[in-house]
Amino acid sequence: MQVAVDCADPYRLARFWTEVLRYEVAEPPDDHESWETFSTAEASRPGEGWCCIVDPERTGPRVLFHSVPEPKQLKNRLHLDVWVDQPDSSVERPTLIRAEADRLLALGATHVRTRDDDGEYYIVLQDPEGNEFCVG
Repeated sequence: MQVAVDCADPYRLARFWTEVLRYEVAEPPDDHESWETFSTAEASRPGEGWCCIVDPERTGPRVLFHSVPEPKQLKNRLHLDVWVDQPDSSVERPTLIRAEADRLLALGATHVRTRDDDGEYYIVLQDPEGNEFCVG
């Protein structure tokens, strides 16, 4: 499975999401030295580019970032949820979620809102290009 994300700068966004998901940049196709050289060779328009990230354990989906000329304008129709593990049941889940959100904010995410009602607690953030995602 692969999730494709349209974006302005696929290399920047791939670097951000490798840190968020604890993924790594995939090997570029066709024996290219880098995703940048692959993009230069395969682009149908100037500045077009791709970069793919993968789960090091190869259990999670690949995520492909592809540059598009138009900017993001509306709310995402699809978003990623970043789930926080709870290895120690003595630590309350909201504390773990806030700690993860703080880590992602330090990486360049932006806080949108926090939901803390009806037994649900999660934090909505945006990546550096404004794509919303939840931490819960």
